[in-house]
Amino acid sequence: MTELEKSVDKQLMSSGYRSVQERFFKLRNNKIFEVFVISVIICSALMIGVNTYEIPSSILSVLKVLDWTITIIFLVEIVIRFVGEPNKKKFFHNFWNIFDTLIVVVSLIPIQSSDMAVLGRLVRIFRVLRMVSIIPELRLLINSLVKALPQLSYVMLLMFIIFYIYAAVGSTFFASINPVLWGDISISMLTLFRVMTFESWTSVMYETMEVYALSWIYFLTFIFFTAFAFLNMVIGIVVNVLEQERQAIEQEESKAANEPTMAELKQELEEIKMLLKQR
Repeated sequence: MTELEKSVDKQLMSSGYRSVQERFFKLRNNKIFEVFVISVIICSALMIGVNTYEIPSSILSVLKVLDWTITIIFLVEIVIRFVGEPNKKKFFHNFWNIFDTLIVVVSLIPIQSSDMAVLGRLVRIFRVLRMVSIIPELRLLINSLVKALPQLSYVMLLMFIIFYIYAAVGSTFFASINPVLWGDISISMLTLFRVMTFESWTSVMYETMEVYALSWIYFLTFIFFTAFAFLNMVIGIVVNVLEQERQAIEQEESKAANEPTMAELKQELEEIKMLLKQR
């Protein structure tokens, strides 16, 4: 085979691969394909729920076949997404792609022992989280929460300090009233968490008010600091980061829309070739 024939074969193989890549790229961005994958994930979630009931062995064997069918569908879907990715190196730069691949690969491993069977069930439970990687809106929410953690950590630290101070005060004054709720600082913090979440907190307050009539000030100020001030700060930080992420995605989409596609570039190259031939 001559060098010319080899180069022609390479070009044909390259053009064939590009054709497959373009088809897979269109397929993975197709809404029907996305809805199909979401339906399979929902089916997988329902199977997890069904397995928690006592079911006949005949139905159990059918569920095992369905489970392997779902795993194979997930494997094919991962392959389609990987082949359809224009830049293969960036595929595994995405956390959700790594997560999906690990879940599918571990699901393919046959696990027979009782100890490892528990791990297999856990992996199949986590397959429900693939819903996050498929739906962009869910990915946006999770990414926003993760990026908000550095700012939230300072709010949580300040909230812990308030909890600690109020728990120390409560344990000092109210331990003799109810040792079960105020016996030490750790139990007091747990009681304060109950107060912050408004879980029958008035009964706790009225119990202390029988001995300390002004103890309502202690509870109301704590609720103001935690349930009103700090929780609203947490919500504000998350909403702010969510809005920043949404704006960043809109900018990326507008930038991608302005960039020429592969089809447009090919058309321009063909036009340039035609002009050169005419000259």
